[in-house]
Parts: sequence; structure tokens; C-alpha cells
Amino acid sequence: MDFPSRAKSKNIDRESCFSEDPTLNDIVNEVTASQLSKLNLNSDHQDEEFYEKAKKYWATVPPTIDGILGGFAEVSPRDIQSSTQLLNNIFRLKPRPGRHRALDCGAGIGRVTKHLLFRFFEKVDLVEQCPQFCAQIPKYVGTTEKLGEIYTQGLQDFNPEEGKYDVIWTQWVLGHLTDDDLVEFWRRCIRGLAKNGVIVMKENTASSNEVELDNEDSSVTRPLRLVRLLIREAGLREIRIQRQENMPKGLFPIYMIVMRPTVH
Repeated sequence: MDFPSRAKSKNIDRESCFSEDPTLNDIVNEVTASQLSKLNLNSDHQDEEFYEKAKKYWATVPPTIDGILGGFAEVSPRDIQSSTQLLNNIFRLKPRPGRHRALDCGAGIGRVTKHLLFRFFEKVDLVEQCPQFCAQIPKYVGTTEKLGEIYTQGLQDFNPEEGKYDVIWTQWVLGHLTDDDLVEFWRRCIRGLAKNGVIVMKENTASSNEVELDNEDSSVTRPLRLVRLLIREAGLREIRIQRQENMPKGLFPIYMIVMRPTVH
């Protein structure tokens, strides 16, 4: 899906979207050998309940930007601005990704595709499990040759075509996967990358060392340390980590992480 939080405050200032260009060295100590709470459910039945509950929740959400963003439609311009800066930096990498095809995961009605990915790529495919959101995508993004395939599927089951994508973009959706399914999803994404491709995640993170469970929409918010441990387990490495600043007060910290496979 595509949501930041359900915090109450809506005060947004006008400062820069990014903190002062943090590097990996600035937060290297975030990953330690200490024990972290993880979301590994005890049975296939619990996995099914976890995913089914989320599916039922999102079926009740209107296919609008305000609905998808949990009543925070006003954060969208700032979110897109920061993501644009991030993508500009990605295309300065050596070696840099291509601009042929991107994949928008947890696409909602295509907000990120329309306002961000269409500006950078020749074609964008979208993955979204909610049929009512998928039906709205062509209406929202408009008639364009840049609109590729729309896959109505949960990420726990989605398997991208091998070698297809220059950038795989995931935003405010990975909390709907268990830890094991997240690692497996990332491993499938590695196979789906084109030469020099990258995987981008933009997600809320917990301020504590504990995984925070939202029983309403059946999602979790992971601490950054746990996210980075799962990244390594999947066979990925971070090449850029950036925190987005100046979102409404009370929201979870939002991190953008650009990843490439550990082994080329």
C-alpha cells in the first residue's frame, strides 16, 4: 500500500526534505549483535490470518490519495520531492541504473508512478493486491504509453521477471510482510534486476528496538537495525541511506534505503 502513519498532527514546515546528507558511517552502529524482536509467525495458519486481515482492511479504504495515505494527502508533494532528489542521486551512481523500466510495489492507485517514476522511466509496471485500487490506476495516471503491466497480487506471492527492472521501488508496503517473506521477496527482486539495477525501500521505522504491530491494518513497523539485518540476510547491501525530514509531527521516522546485491 501507500501510507505514512495515523498520527494526529498535520504541521509541516517548509525546510529541506532531507537531513544533512548522512552517510553509512553515521549510522553503522545501528546494527549490532543484540537481540531484536522479529515478526516470524508460528504457523502457516497465522501467516494466512496476517495477510487476510490486511487484505480485508484495505478493501474498505477508498481508492483516493487521502484514503491510501491514511488521511495525510498533504504529505504527498513533500514525499515526491524527496523521492525525486533520491532518484537524481541514484542516477549519479557508478555504475548507474538504466531508465528503461521500473516496478512500483504496493502501488495503490499509482501515486508514486504518476508523480515520480513516469518522470524517470520509459515504462513502469505496478504491483497492488487490492482490485479496487488496480481498477483506478489507469484512470488516475491517465492515458500514456509509459503505463506497463498491472499485477493484482500481494508481494508475498509476487515474482518479478528475471532481469527486467532498472529500479524496483517499494514504499510504505513492506510492513505488510512477515520477516521471512520480506527476505524472500527481496531475493526474488534481486533476480528481477537488470544490469546495474537497484532496489529502493521507503518505509516507516520504529524509534525503539521493538517491532510495533498495528492490529487494525495488520502491519508492522520495524526498527532500522532490524531492517538492516534483514537486508543482509537477503543478500543485499546498502549503498545509500537517507532519512526524510519535515513530515508531520508524530509520524514514524521515514528512511529511504538504496540497495544492490552483495554479490554481482
